[in-house]
Amino acid sequence: MSTLSSGGPLSPVLAAAPAADGEFVEVTDADVDQVVELWRACGLTRPWNDPHVDIAEARAGDTSTVLVARADGRVAASAMAGHDGHRGWLYYVAVAPGLQSSGLGRAAVVAAEAWLVARGARKIQLMVRTTNTDVLGFYERLGYTDQECTVLGRWVDSD
Repeated sequence: MSTLSSGGPLSPVLAAAPAADGEFVEVTDADVDQVVELWRACGLTRPWNDPHVDIAEARAGDTSTVLVARADGRVAASAMAGHDGHRGWLYYVAVAPGLQSSGLGRAAVVAAEAWLVARGARKIQLMVRTTNTDVLGFYERLGYTDQECTVLGRWVDSD
């Protein structure tokens, strides 16, 4: 397992012990229910996306992951990162409501960016729901700007 520290320049290091509070590590089986609870507390889940499936799919390959940090032994922050071969993407950046504005959100983004850059990403993007205007200032302070594009999508039946 590799860890990414939330302080200073980030680089993968081998974990000799459980991650200290505030260190971002790849999610474990034991973390999954806490991560889903965090995402729900932050209003990030939607009925049409099963968060357990999203986590499982992110963990299934080498091009995506879910990073978590703990506070007082519980998952306190997360960021899902994925590299599509061209760009890196951030999803599910979340900080426990009582710990927001503590620097953990910035640390989550920096850890996920480091994970993506280590895998060749030269540009990192994210999507913000139009209803989540409160978070736009946070991302702007981290250097993210409107890319002046429209995201289109369609569900594909798995049958």
